[in-house]
Amino acid sequence: MTSDPRADSPADPRAERTRAKLRRALLDECARRPLAEVSVAALVRAAGVGRATFYLHYADLEALAVDACADVVRDAVDALHAWRGRPDPRSAPDALLTFFAGLPPHAPLYRALLSPGGGGPLGRVLHQDLRARSLAERELVGAPEAPLIASAVAATFAGVLADWLHGLVEATPEEIAHKVWRLLVALHATRWDTNR
Repeated sequence: MTSDPRADSPADPRAERTRAKLRRALLDECARRPLAEVSVAALVRAAGVGRATFYLHYADLEALAVDACADVVRDAVDALHAWRGRPDPRSAPDALLTFFAGLPPHAPLYRALLSPGGGGPLGRVLHQDLRARSLAERELVGAPEAPLIASAVAATFAGVLADWLHGLVEATPEEIAHKVWRLLVALHATRWDTNR
C-alpha cells in the first residue's frame, strides 16, 4: 500500500526539494524506458540522492511514480470542473481539451499506473479525488443522488481515460475530450424518478 509522501511533512522545504528531484528523475527515466525497467539505483544516481534518502520518502518506485503523476490527477479534476454557470453539453471546456492534449508525452508511464477500466494505483487516486470533488459540488447545490452521480462521474472518467490511453478507444485528444464531456454532462443531467 502506498501513502501520500507529501502528507508526512508538507512544510519541510528540503524534503519537498528532494521529492521534486526524485519525481523529475523518474519522469526523465520513463521518457527513455518503461517504468518496469527503471531501477532505484539508476534513479537515485540521476537525482543525486542516496538510496536511503529515496526510501525515507517513498516505499517503492510505484509510490514515487504515483506522486510524480499526481499533478495529472489534479489537472484532470480541475479540467472537469473548470466551467461556471450552465455547461455547453456539446463542447468540452478549454481546460479539458488542454488536459487531454498534454497526455501523450508521458502516456507510457500513465499506462503503467492506470490499467484498462480505470484501475491501478493512479486510477485509484484519480477516482478518489474526482469523486470527492464531484460529491462536494453536487451537495453544495443540493443536486439529487449526489453520492451515486459522483461515483458514476469518477468511474466513467477514469475508465474512459484509461481505455483511451491503452488504445481501446480510438480518438484524437480533442475528440476524446468532447466525448468524455458529453458522457459526463449526460450523467449530471439524468432525471431521477423518486417514486420508484
